[in-house]
Amino acid sequence: MAGAAWEDLMADAARSWKSPTVFGFSLASLLSDASHEMATAVLPLYLQHLGLGATVLGWIEGIADVFSSGAKYWSGLVGQRIARKKGPVAFAYLVTTLCVGAFAFAATAIPFVLLRTVAWMARGFRGPLRDALMAEAVEPSQYGKAYGLERAGDMAGAVAGPLLAALFVGLSLRVHRIFLITLIPGLGAVLAVVFLVHEEGGSEGRAERSSRPVLPAAYWAFLAAVLLFGMGDFSRTFLILEAARRLPAGGGAMLLSIPVLLYVFHNAVSGLATFPAGMLTDRWSYGRTLLLGYGMGVAFNLGLAFLNGSLVMLVPLFLMSGIYIAIEETVEKATAAKMIPVEARAYALGLLATANAVGDLSSSVLTGWLLDHWGRGWAYGVAAAFTGAGFLALLAFTLTYGRRLDHGGEHGSA
Repeated sequence: MAGAAWEDLMADAARSWKSPTVFGFSLASLLSDASHEMATAVLPLYLQHLGLGATVLGWIEGIADVFSSGAKYWSGLVGQRIARKKGPVAFAYLVTTLCVGAFAFAATAIPFVLLRTVAWMARGFRGPLRDALMAEAVEPSQYGKAYGLERAGDMAGAVAGPLLAALFVGLSLRVHRIFLITLIPGLGAVLAVVFLVHEEGGSEGRAERSSRPVLPAAYWAFLAAVLLFGMGDFSRTFLILEAARRLPAGGGAMLLSIPVLLYVFHNAVSGLATFPAGMLTDRWSYGRTLLLGYGMGVAFNLGLAFLNGSLVMLVPLFLMSGIYIAIEETVEKATAAKMIPVEARAYALGLLATANAVGDLSSSVLTGWLLDHWGRGWAYGVAAAFTGAGFLALLAFTLTYGRRLDHGGEHGSA
């Protein structure tokens, strides 16, 4: 009796958001993000030093996102076919780590574009497979907390990486040395997946699944809202660029650290908000929680479009961006996992990641071009229009399907 009770207790713990798999992926996200965000934080400053404008930054981000979106879609298809996902996920973490470290050997824009593209392809490929493994590891009632914890790890790394980058810039460390240092946390992420993540057994029959299962109409309506919002949800590296443009002329290394430190502040806010966002989702509402985040995203873009002034004026916008991104990234994944049954979940999560990547691409390229040719008002005003359209589409989805999603079981809104 005691042995059976202990086994039941361990089984319940294994399906909890506190499981080793969720912890392993949270730690991997922390270390991997610390690695590539360290590099990302110094990239806009490096491009500005080379005399390259926002258009170049937009294309560097955008080209990487093109291939990342393809990798995310392919990952969803592969996830439907393979019985074991842990190995490919660990390998993808390794590829991202090595490519980011190889930035140290790039001296012009083209190698940066190529290395970042390969790194982001691997990063995109691992995402849907990781999210599917997490959904299989926990009960549907705890999706919000599980994805919130993983996102918290991601954002903690997104704080540590730029903070270390700011320290190294302040110490006048050469950029190529910063890129080499990124290998340390990146390899730690690979080890976290290898040794901490446990994959469910008895899944051999999954190879017989359809690679393109039929998804419910509700899910396509949800994806439409995600895509529209994403088309105004440009890369956060533009925030670093905005801060750098408002620095006084002739500043030294310590002054150049300010935009990176503001980015650290942004990621710290986001990291602190992810787990509460997940808890709010589980306890309150999927659709209404995401609407809250989307509404803040619209306000953020409007603020960038119309607020002029010094660097201080950007601080509340960095704060707002951190909060809404925490809600967006946590609740979108939890909503997708809740809506779709396990046999179609990898494909559905791949489509979600692809929609976000396509939105990131179009928004980053368009925002960069508009900034260079039409100015800040047009660039962020257009972004606000897209995020506003996404908000309205999500509102329609929530009014139509929200009650079934909140009160149903797994894939209750289908």
